[in-house]
Amino acid sequence: MRIPGASVLLLAVVAASIGLSEHVVRPKERPGRIVVSYWEKWTGFEGEAMREVVDEFNRSQDRIWVDYLSISAVNTKTLMAAAAGIPPDLAGIWDTDVAPFADANAVLVLDELCSEAGIRQEDYIPVYWDICEYRGQIFALPTTPASTALHWNRRLFREAGLDPDVPPKTLEELFAMGEKITQRGSDGKLKVAGFFPAEPGWWNWGWGYVFGGKLWDGGGNVTANLPENIRAFEWVRSFSEKYGSSDLHTFRSGFGNFSSPQNAFMSEKVAMVLQGVWMANFIERNNPKLDWSAAPFPHPADRPDLANLTFAGLDVLVIPRGAKRPREAFEFVRFVQSQKGMELLCLGQKKHTPLMKVSDEFLRKHPNPHIRLFIDLAKGKNAVSAPQVGIWTEFNSEMTNAFDEVYLMKKTPKEALGHVQARMQPKLERYQQALRQREAAR
Repeated sequence: MRIPGASVLLLAVVAASIGLSEHVVRPKERPGRIVVSYWEKWTGFEGEAMREVVDEFNRSQDRIWVDYLSISAVNTKTLMAAAAGIPPDLAGIWDTDVAPFADANAVLVLDELCSEAGIRQEDYIPVYWDICEYRGQIFALPTTPASTALHWNRRLFREAGLDPDVPPKTLEELFAMGEKITQRGSDGKLKVAGFFPAEPGWWNWGWGYVFGGKLWDGGGNVTANLPENIRAFEWVRSFSEKYGSSDLHTFRSGFGNFSSPQNAFMSEKVAMVLQGVWMANFIERNNPKLDWSAAPFPHPADRPDLANLTFAGLDVLVIPRGAKRPREAFEFVRFVQSQKGMELLCLGQKKHTPLMKVSDEFLRKHPNPHIRLFIDLAKGKNAVSAPQVGIWTEFNSEMTNAFDEVYLMKKTPKEALGHVQARMQPKLERYQQALRQREAAR
């Protein structure tokens, strides 16, 4: 496999650095077992959850041994190791890696293996299967998924004279409730905010979808400057106009890291946030006394068809091209895709399962009191994932810059999104042309 611009010397250096710094190129020998090397990104309780699944698989049979290793920057190292001819047999990467890995011919197509194993599209929540399918072929299979919802602080609702059991259903209600909750200190500085779109800032690319927009037509056209996307950024700008962009920026600068007790929501400085299924775990760890709840994120009042929109994300397993034991690696993948393996993993990571079937025991044991909500949102028609395009990293960066320019009132929404359109359309065209040339040369 060739990676444009990568020299033999560079690949040798990368391969050597992987071997020396991570000690992962050659898995440990296990007499009587076929050893499968598996690189994964997780640490902490997430890593331990997958280790429990690996241990269960290793105990379940005596032919294959999965050698599980936690690797930093796993996507970059897997890509370079595959180019150098020394990849792991299995790698855990992110959903947005699927398209660029497939385009680089860095991972195997799994259609035949899925067919042999009886792994079927209808067994999965559609949005998660779709993430794994690219250009009509399966390049990955799910591990842990996530969907998002509105999280709100019931105490702050009560103190503002709002019913703590009635969250906003529309964006207009969200804005109005946020006004009632927002507090300023004697110095005029923001003390508590009801809601603002920059917190946590992980889905700045996606606000257009909340208004019915999209960023790419799935073919040769970038659609960043659609009217729906512009309307979304006008909504973003309305918060800066109401509360002051500099005041909001100063307010946000005082927040701690997401996983700390100083997180904006957990420290009760922001009453409402868009967050994922994982949030309950961090609340339990950092502020277990927080009085909170979750509901579908609001929709525009004039677009009831967009109710229950959620941003769906997914961790995935891939078999790198050049893997020495692809079929044995897939045996473990098949175990993870089973209801037993998947629920063991997802319960350990405190997320929901990507499978359509879910056991009563999983729901009963799950620590997130709103786990059914996150499952239902993922199953809904308005479940949205990031565009599956090989230049998504650049696209996301451009959208983040546009969001910041609008939020800080440096550009109008039309100007900012017009700039994204002008920059990304030729990049998409060049990328797709390079793909066609690469495929013709194979």
